[in-house]
Amino acid sequence: MECTGGWEVYPLPPDARSGMLSGEPMTPPLRTMAWRVPLLVAGILGTGMFLGLEKYVIYVPERVIEMTPRSEGIAYEDVWFSAGDGVRLHGWLVPAPDARFTLLWFHGNAGNISHRVDNIKYLHRLLRLNIFIFDYRGYGRSAGGHSDLSEEATYRDADGALAYLRGRQDLARTRLVYFGRSLGAAIAVEAARRHPPVALILETPFTSIRDMARVTLPFLPVGGLLRTKYDSLGKIQEIRVPLLVLHGDRDDVVPYEQGRRLFDAANEPKTFFQIRGARHNDTYIVGGQPYFDAWARFLERL
Repeated sequence: MECTGGWEVYPLPPDARSGMLSGEPMTPPLRTMAWRVPLLVAGILGTGMFLGLEKYVIYVPERVIEMTPRSEGIAYEDVWFSAGDGVRLHGWLVPAPDARFTLLWFHGNAGNISHRVDNIKYLHRLLRLNIFIFDYRGYGRSAGGHSDLSEEATYRDADGALAYLRGRQDLARTRLVYFGRSLGAAIAVEAARRHPPVALILETPFTSIRDMARVTLPFLPVGGLLRTKYDSLGKIQEIRVPLLVLHGDRDDVVPYEQGRRLFDAANEPKTFFQIRGARHNDTYIVGGQPYFDAWARFLERL
Protein backbone atom coordinates (compact mmCIF):
# COMPACT_ATOMS: atom_id res chain seq x y z
CA MET A 1 0.00 0.00 0.00
CA GLU A 2 1.25 3.47 -0.83
CA CYS A 3 0.25 6.92 0.39
CA THR A 4 1.63 10.36 -0.33
CA GLY A 5 1.39 13.30 1.73
CA GLY A 6 20.33 14.49 12.80
CA TRP A 7 21.05 10.14 10.51
CA GLU A 8 21.49 13.78 11.00
CA VAL A 9 23.77 15.87 8.81
CA TYR A 10 27.52 15.71 9.24
CA PRO A 11 30.06 17.68 7.19
CA LEU A 12 31.34 16.10 4.00
CA PRO A 13 35.03 16.20 3.04
CA PRO A 14 35.99 18.43 0.11
CA ASP A 15 35.74 16.86 -3.33
CA ALA A 16 39.16 15.31 -3.94
CA ARG A 17 38.42 15.08 -7.66
CA SER A 18 38.95 18.81 -8.10
CA GLY A 19 42.71 18.65 -7.58
CA MET A 20 44.90 19.20 -10.67
CA LEU A 21 48.62 19.78 -11.11
CA SER A 22 49.94 22.84 -12.92
CA GLY A 23 53.27 23.38 -14.67
CA GLU A 24 54.89 22.97 -18.04
CA PRO A 25 52.90 21.31 -20.83
CA MET A 26 53.36 17.54 -20.90
CA THR A 27 52.63 14.78 -23.33
CA PRO A 28 49.18 13.19 -22.74
CA PRO A 29 50.50 10.00 -21.03
CA LEU A 30 52.58 12.00 -18.54
CA ARG A 31 49.75 14.45 -17.95
CA THR A 32 47.38 11.55 -17.17
CA MET A 33 49.88 9.99 -14.76
CA ALA A 34 50.58 13.33 -13.11
CA TRP A 35 47.03 13.84 -11.92
CA ARG A 36 46.21 10.20 -11.25
CA VAL A 37 49.09 9.64 -8.83
CA PRO A 38 48.14 12.40 -6.36
CA LEU A 39 44.50 11.36 -6.58
CA LEU A 40 45.50 7.80 -5.76
CA VAL A 41 47.59 8.95 -2.80
CA ALA A 42 44.77 11.23 -1.62
CA GLY A 43 42.30 8.38 -1.94
CA ILE A 44 44.46 6.02 0.11
CA LEU A 45 45.07 8.62 2.81
CA GLY A 46 41.44 9.70 2.85
CA THR A 47 40.23 6.13 3.11
CA GLY A 48 42.59 5.41 5.99
CA MET A 49 41.53 8.55 7.84
CA PHE A 50 37.84 7.76 7.36
CA LEU A 51 38.21 4.18 8.59
CA GLY A 52 40.15 5.39 11.62
CA LEU A 53 37.40 7.85 12.45
CA GLU A 54 34.52 5.62 11.37
CA LYS A 55 32.52 5.65 14.60
CA TYR A 56 33.04 9.41 14.98
CA VAL A 57 31.32 9.94 11.64
CA ILE A 58 28.48 7.49 12.25
CA TYR A 59 27.74 8.44 15.87
CA VAL A 60 27.41 12.11 16.84
CA PRO A 61 26.23 12.10 20.47
CA GLU A 62 25.58 15.09 22.69
CA ARG A 63 25.58 14.94 26.48
CA VAL A 64 23.55 18.01 27.48
CA ILE A 65 19.82 17.43 27.98
CA GLU A 66 18.41 20.70 26.69
CA MET A 67 14.76 20.11 27.54
CA THR A 68 12.36 17.43 28.75
CA PRO A 69 8.71 16.58 27.99
CA ARG A 70 7.82 18.70 31.01
CA SER A 71 9.06 21.69 29.00
CA GLU A 72 6.00 21.09 26.81
CA GLY A 73 3.67 20.42 29.72
CA ILE A 74 3.80 16.64 29.31
CA ALA A 75 4.13 14.29 32.29
CA TYR A 76 6.90 11.74 31.99
CA GLU A 77 9.04 9.36 34.01
CA ASP A 78 12.84 9.31 34.11
CA VAL A 79 13.88 5.72 33.54
CA TRP A 80 17.18 3.94 34.21
CA PHE A 81 17.84 0.43 32.95
CA SER A 82 20.68 -1.83 31.86
CA ALA A 83 21.72 -2.72 28.34
CA GLY A 84 22.18 -6.35 27.40
CA ASP A 85 25.80 -6.14 28.59
CA GLY A 86 25.09 -4.17 31.75
CA VAL A 87 25.79 -0.59 30.63
CA ARG A 88 23.48 1.83 32.47
CA LEU A 89 21.14 3.65 30.11
CA HIS A 90 18.68 6.51 30.50
CA GLY A 91 15.33 7.12 28.88
CA TRP A 92 11.89 8.65 29.27
CA LEU A 93 8.53 6.95 29.55
CA VAL A 94 5.75 9.26 28.43
CA PRO A 95 2.42 7.63 29.37
CA ALA A 96 -0.91 8.29 27.68
CA PRO A 97 -4.31 7.57 29.28
CA ASP A 98 -6.00 4.44 27.89
CA ALA A 99 -3.20 3.87 25.37
CA ARG A 100 -3.54 0.80 23.14
CA PHE A 101 0.10 0.90 22.05
CA THR A 102 3.51 1.50 23.57
CA LEU A 103 6.02 2.96 21.12
CA LEU A 104 9.64 1.90 21.56
CA TRP A 105 11.55 4.73 19.86
CA PHE A 106 15.05 4.33 18.43
CA HIS A 107 16.37 7.81 17.60
CA GLY A 108 18.88 8.89 14.97
CA ASN A 109 22.65 9.20 15.15
CA ALA A 110 23.00 12.78 16.43
CA GLY A 111 22.07 14.65 19.58
CA ASN A 112 20.09 12.87 22.30
CA ILE A 113 16.50 12.30 23.39
CA SER A 114 16.03 15.95 24.35
CA HIS A 115 16.25 16.93 20.68
CA ARG A 116 13.11 14.85 19.99
CA VAL A 117 10.81 16.55 22.50
CA ASP A 118 8.80 18.46 19.89
CA ASN A 119 8.25 15.30 17.87
CA ILE A 120 7.29 13.42 21.06
CA LYS A 121 4.74 16.11 21.87
CA TYR A 122 2.80 15.68 18.63
CA LEU A 123 2.88 11.89 18.52
CA HIS A 124 1.78 11.73 22.14
CA ARG A 125 -1.06 14.23 21.87
CA LEU A 126 -2.42 13.31 18.45
CA LEU A 127 -2.08 9.52 18.62
CA ARG A 128 -2.42 8.86 22.38
CA LEU A 129 0.54 6.51 22.57
CA ASN A 130 2.73 5.51 25.46
CA ILE A 131 6.20 6.53 24.27
CA PHE A 132 9.46 5.07 25.52
CA ILE A 133 12.52 6.79 24.09
CA PHE A 134 16.05 6.20 25.35
CA ASP A 135 19.62 7.22 24.67
CA TYR A 136 22.22 4.79 23.43
CA ARG A 137 25.43 4.48 25.43
CA GLY A 138 27.52 7.63 25.15
CA TYR A 139 24.45 9.79 24.45
CA GLY A 140 22.72 12.12 26.90
CA ARG A 141 22.73 10.79 30.47
CA SER A 142 23.48 7.19 29.47
CA ALA A 143 26.80 5.74 30.62
CA GLY A 144 29.70 5.03 28.31
CA GLY A 145 31.64 7.14 25.87
CA HIS A 146 32.26 7.45 22.16
CA SER A 147 34.78 4.62 22.24
CA ASP A 148 32.07 2.29 23.57
CA LEU A 149 29.79 2.83 20.58
CA SER A 150 29.49 0.23 17.86
CA GLU A 151 26.81 -1.48 15.82
CA GLU A 152 26.62 -4.45 18.19
CA ALA A 153 26.60 -2.11 21.20
CA THR A 154 23.50 -0.32 19.91
CA TYR A 155 21.82 -3.72 19.49
CA ARG A 156 22.63 -4.56 23.11
CA ASP A 157 21.15 -1.21 24.13
CA ALA A 158 17.98 -2.08 22.21
CA ASP A 159 17.81 -5.47 23.93
CA GLY A 160 18.00 -3.73 27.29
CA ALA A 161 15.22 -1.29 26.41
CA LEU A 162 12.96 -4.11 25.30
CA ALA A 163 13.67 -6.15 28.43
CA TYR A 164 12.83 -3.12 30.56
CA LEU A 165 9.48 -2.58 28.83
CA ARG A 166 8.56 -6.23 29.07
CA GLY A 167 9.15 -6.04 32.81
CA ARG A 168 6.68 -3.18 33.28
CA GLN A 169 3.42 -4.73 34.47
CA ASP A 170 1.57 -1.45 33.96
CA LEU A 171 2.30 -1.69 30.22
CA ALA A 172 1.44 -5.37 29.85
CA ARG A 173 -1.97 -4.68 28.32
CA THR A 174 -0.59 -2.44 25.59
CA ARG A 175 0.79 -3.64 22.27
CA LEU A 176 4.43 -2.92 21.47
CA VAL A 177 5.34 -1.07 18.27
CA TYR A 178 8.93 -0.25 17.26
CA PHE A 179 9.69 3.15 15.72
CA GLY A 180 13.11 3.81 14.24
CA ARG A 181 14.28 6.97 12.58
CA SER A 182 17.37 7.24 10.33
CA LEU A 183 20.13 5.29 12.11
CA GLY A 184 17.46 4.21 14.59
CA ALA A 185 15.55 2.57 11.74
CA ALA A 186 18.45 0.16 11.23
CA ILE A 187 18.51 -0.61 14.97
CA ALA A 188 14.74 -1.13 14.91
CA VAL A 189 15.04 -3.58 12.00
CA GLU A 190 17.55 -5.68 13.92
CA ALA A 191 15.42 -5.51 17.07
CA ALA A 192 12.37 -6.65 15.08
CA ARG A 193 14.39 -9.51 13.62
CA ARG A 194 15.46 -10.68 17.08
CA HIS A 195 12.27 -9.88 19.00
CA PRO A 196 9.24 -9.32 16.70
CA PRO A 197 6.90 -6.51 17.80
CA VAL A 198 3.26 -6.06 16.86
CA ALA A 199 4.34 -3.66 14.10
CA LEU A 200 7.37 -1.75 12.80
CA ILE A 201 7.52 1.91 11.73
CA LEU A 202 10.60 3.19 9.89
CA GLU A 203 11.18 6.84 9.02
CA THR A 204 13.90 8.05 6.63
CA PRO A 205 15.60 4.62 6.66
CA PHE A 206 18.75 3.81 4.71
CA THR A 207 19.50 0.43 3.14
CA SER A 208 22.97 -0.04 4.67
CA ILE A 209 25.99 1.92 5.88
CA ARG A 210 27.86 0.76 2.79
CA ASP A 211 25.22 2.35 0.55
CA MET A 212 25.34 5.54 2.63
CA ALA A 213 29.14 5.67 2.27
CA ARG A 214 28.76 5.54 -1.50
CA VAL A 215 26.43 8.54 -1.29
CA THR A 216 28.34 10.72 1.15
CA LEU A 217 31.90 9.74 0.14
CA PRO A 218 31.67 8.77 -3.54
CA PHE A 219 35.36 9.48 -4.14
CA LEU A 220 36.66 7.15 -1.39
CA PRO A 221 36.46 3.34 -1.76
CA VAL A 222 35.43 2.77 1.85
CA GLY A 223 32.19 0.82 1.47
CA GLY A 224 33.60 -2.68 1.49
CA LEU A 225 36.11 -1.87 4.26
CA LEU A 226 33.68 -0.56 6.86
CA ARG A 227 33.32 -2.54 10.08
CA THR A 228 29.86 -1.08 10.63
CA LYS A 229 27.20 -2.64 8.41
CA TYR A 230 23.65 -1.84 9.59
CA ASP A 231 22.50 -3.88 6.61
CA SER A 232 18.75 -3.34 6.81
CA LEU A 233 18.23 -4.35 3.20
CA GLY A 234 19.79 -7.73 3.90
CA LYS A 235 17.53 -8.26 6.94
CA ILE A 236 14.18 -6.80 5.97
CA GLN A 237 12.80 -10.00 4.44
CA GLU A 238 13.17 -11.68 7.82
CA ILE A 239 10.63 -9.22 9.25
CA ARG A 240 7.08 -10.56 9.12
CA VAL A 241 5.08 -7.94 10.96
CA PRO A 242 3.06 -5.02 9.52
CA LEU A 243 5.40 -2.31 8.26
CA LEU A 244 5.01 1.44 7.72
CA VAL A 245 7.80 3.33 5.95
CA LEU A 246 7.76 7.15 5.85
CA HIS A 247 10.25 9.15 3.81
CA GLY A 248 10.54 12.73 2.60
CA ASP A 249 10.98 13.02 -1.16
CA ARG A 250 13.50 15.85 -0.68
CA ASP A 251 15.59 14.11 1.97
CA ASP A 252 19.00 15.76 1.88
CA VAL A 253 20.81 13.09 3.95
CA VAL A 254 19.36 9.65 3.24
CA PRO A 255 18.25 9.39 -0.39
CA TYR A 256 14.53 8.84 -0.84
CA GLU A 257 15.38 5.97 -3.19
CA GLN A 258 16.96 4.03 -0.32
CA GLY A 259 13.72 4.16 1.65
CA ARG A 260 11.85 2.94 -1.43
CA ARG A 261 14.30 0.07 -1.99
CA LEU A 262 13.94 -1.07 1.59
CA PHE A 263 10.15 -0.91 1.33
CA ASP A 264 10.07 -2.77 -1.97
CA ALA A 265 12.15 -5.61 -0.49
CA ALA A 266 9.92 -5.97 2.59
CA ASN A 267 7.15 -8.50 3.12
CA GLU A 268 3.46 -7.65 3.12
CA PRO A 269 1.51 -6.19 4.81
CA LYS A 270 3.29 -2.91 4.27
CA THR A 271 2.50 0.75 3.64
CA PHE A 272 4.68 3.50 2.19
CA PHE A 273 3.97 7.16 2.91
CA GLN A 274 5.75 9.75 0.77
CA ILE A 275 6.14 13.03 2.64
CA ARG A 276 6.03 15.58 -0.15
CA GLY A 277 8.60 18.36 0.20
CA ALA A 278 10.14 17.01 3.40
CA ARG A 279 13.87 16.88 3.98
CA HIS A 280 15.59 14.66 6.54
CA ASN A 281 14.87 16.51 9.77
CA ASP A 282 11.50 18.16 9.14
CA THR A 283 9.30 15.18 8.23
CA TYR A 284 6.54 15.62 10.79
CA ILE A 285 6.58 19.41 10.39
CA VAL A 286 6.31 19.46 6.60
CA GLY A 287 4.07 16.39 6.59
CA GLY A 288 1.59 18.03 8.94
CA GLN A 289 -1.77 16.40 9.59
CA PRO A 290 -1.50 13.94 6.66
CA TYR A 291 1.70 12.60 8.25
CA PHE A 292 -0.06 11.88 11.55
CA ASP A 293 -3.11 10.53 9.70
CA ALA A 294 -0.80 7.98 8.03
CA TRP A 295 0.31 6.86 11.48
CA ALA A 296 -3.28 6.69 12.74
CA ARG A 297 -4.54 4.64 9.78
CA PHE A 298 -1.67 2.20 10.15
CA LEU A 299 -2.23 1.72 13.88
CA GLU A 300 -6.00 1.35 13.46
CA ARG A 301 -5.47 -1.66 11.20
CA LEU A 302 -3.42 -3.54 13.79
